[in-house]
Amino acid sequence: MKKAIYPGTFDPFTYGHFDVLTRAARIFEHVYIAVTDNQSKSPIFSVKERLDLIRENIGHLNNVSVVSFRGLVVDFAREIGAKALIRGLRAVSDFDYEFQMAQMNRHLDECLETIFLMPNEKYFFTSSSLVKQVSLYTDRDTGLVPPNVYKALCNRCATIREARAKPE
Repeated sequence: MKKAIYPGTFDPFTYGHFDVLTRAARIFEHVYIAVTDNQSKSPIFSVKERLDLIRENIGHLNNVSVVSFRGLVVDFAREIGAKALIRGLRAVSDFDYEFQMAQMNRHLDECLETIFLMPNEKYFFTSSSLVKQVSLYTDRDTGLVPPNVYKALCNRCATIREARAKPE
């Protein structure tokens, strides 16, 4: 069975992520969307919350599982028998970082391939960081995240805005 891992922070899960995941699910027998806790990205949702938000959107994808992992993705891939890593490429600016990461992963495990997939062009500019940035200042619906994620973002960001507004 050809297994692939789509790793990321997914904070929050966007339609761009969903588009790449759907493309990968058509190619591989099984895809693990693997959520990691990357504190350098300042996540606003816990790993459990992100897992739950993603699961609510992928029920119709029978060959996709949502899991969390810690440590190196190459070790997780070896543990579950995955042969490929899925990475989304939105623009040329993504390529340098993704290329370096793919080369390091290949150095650590030469049997693990990195597959780059491009989302639909309407999601080229979408990033979790930008979605969070907008949500921290407004409840404006950008249409870039599923409804359950939008609702969770509004609730969490309202709490953050309230905390920032309180005098010290």
